[in-house]
Amino acid sequence: MGLTNNDIFKKLRVAHKLRDDDIVNICALVDFKVTKSELGAFFRNENHPKYMECGDQILRNFLNGLVIYLRGPMPEKKEKS
Repeated sequence: MGLTNNDIFKKLRVAHKLRDDDIVNICALVDFKVTKSELGAFFRNENHPKYMECGDQILRNFLNGLVIYLRGPMPEKKEKS
């Protein structure tokens, strides 16, 4: 049995010492809105009644935002003359 998206999200959160506010701001960098209550549902135990699976779209947007958060925005590409 492999890692779920929730497991990956939890591990990244711990590794980068991110709080809920940080994750909300990181997702906002890629124009993706996520609430603190949604984040709480992702980080709960699988047996909890309010547990929610983290979908691919949520994890993808978080990862794209994390790249911008850590590296900064991509520089504009210059057109060839």
